Formats: sequence, C-alpha cells, structure tokens
Amino acid sequence: MRMHRCSSIVSDALLSIQKIVKKFGDFTAVDGVTLEANAGETVGLLGVNGAGKTTLMNMILGLITPTDGSIHAFGMDLAKHRIAILERTNFCTTYATLPGNLKVHHNLEIFARLYQVKHPKQKVADLLDLLEISRLADKITGQLSAGESTRVNLAKALLNDPELLLLDEPTASLDPDIADKVRKLVRRIQRERHPAILYTSHNMRDIEEVCDRVLFLHEGSILAEGTADQITEQFQGKDLDEVFIKIARDEVPGLAKPRSDT
Repeated sequence: MRMHRCSSIVSDALLSIQKIVKKFGDFTAVDGVTLEANAGETVGLLGVNGAGKTTLMNMILGLITPTDGSIHAFGMDLAKHRIAILERTNFCTTYATLPGNLKVHHNLEIFARLYQVKHPKQKVADLLDLLEISRLADKITGQLSAGESTRVNLAKALLNDPELLLLDEPTASLDPDIADKVRKLVRRIQRERHPAILYTSHNMRDIEEVCDRVLFLHEGSILAEGTADQITEQFQGKDLDEVFIKIARDEVPGLAKPRSDT
C-alpha cells in the first residue's frame, strides 16, 4: 500500500530550475525542464536510461554548464554563487566510489575536513551509528559489499548536514532488506532535518514510498508531473511499474520513439 505523507515544512522553493536546456553538439539531453523543490520535500525523477536525469543532476551540482535556462538554490544563482550553494548541498550515488585503499572512517574524516565540519571524528561516528554501520569503521573501503558501500556513501553525503540532497539511484544493486533500510533512513532524514531531496531511481517502490512528487522525464523533457498515484491514473496503469514499462516500450499513444543512448 502506498504511504501518504505530508510535509510540516511550508516555504518558498529551496531549489528552482527554470527552462533548463543542455545540448551536446546537435544532441539535446535536457530540453526546457522546469522544477522546484521545497525544504522538507522529496521530489522523484523517473525516466528510462537516457531520459536526462543524470545530466540534470550534474547541472545542479555545477559539474556541467547549462546551454540555456537558470538554476537557483537558496535564492542564489548557481552560475554566480556555485561555491556558496555547494557548501549547503551534497549528493550520493552508487556509481561513484570512495578511495578503496583507505579505511571507512579515514575516508569519511577526510571528507569531513574538506567540508569544514566541526569535530569531524565525532560527526563520522554519529553518522555511522545513524546508518547502523559502526562496525565498518575500520574496514577497508574497497572490501565493502554493495549495500555497505551505499550506506558509507550516504554517510559521506550527510557530513555537512546538507539542505539540498541529491540521491542518484541510492538503492541500486541492494537486496530488499538493505533497500528498505535506506528508504526508511531517507524518510527519517526528511522528517528530522527537512532538506529538499531530489531522488532518482528505477525502483518504483522507492518512488512510491519516499517521494512526495514525481517528475517523469522522457526525451529530456517532463512528460508528466504529480504524485505517484496521479501519474499512474494519468497513464491508466495499475501501478508505476506498469506505467514505466508502457513508456519504455513506446506503448503510450502519441509518445515519441525513444532516442538512442548513442
């Protein structure tokens, strides 16, 4: 059963993206996307591979520059105040690993110092406890399992108490038990710390349980926006899984053929 939650935080948009475009030569990866996220809100990004999710995340992090449009966070223009914005932002992805030859606590303490966290050793210990992985503190990072690595990466993402948190496929390759723990942890962070969270996933249970709103990207544009229930109803599916499959297989009338990843 879908869990319905409402945020206790009501505020102006913490993240505001207006008509953002990214072109690589003649290829348009993101095409006029507009979205907002408030403090205490989790916004899900759905879409098949190549839909533009990762490109959008990378633009928010300032890793690539938009071709057109604007990104504002905390009321500041990312193009002019990237460092100030990133000091209050962090991200977690299963596709980026920490240095594998260091112990877990050494890795996290190094990042804590880079983020200028006060009392870094205590902060690392507190986060390892929060994530129920204190036992991993002295393990070599490169020897961790996929589930352990994911939770260590999430600990890294929480070191600076981010007000804007980007989570890219945080439960990819995890077994159901660990994935459930990660979802519960994200909800707890949302409830207790009230960040704005942008969450991408191919796991529809993640989206249904964690996200307050969902944006479905297709061909670099927003195909649909609403709650998981609203999108399911719009595309006449029994659930998000069925909707995703319909779109991936071009079984929605009037939908453009999926473009090649190449």
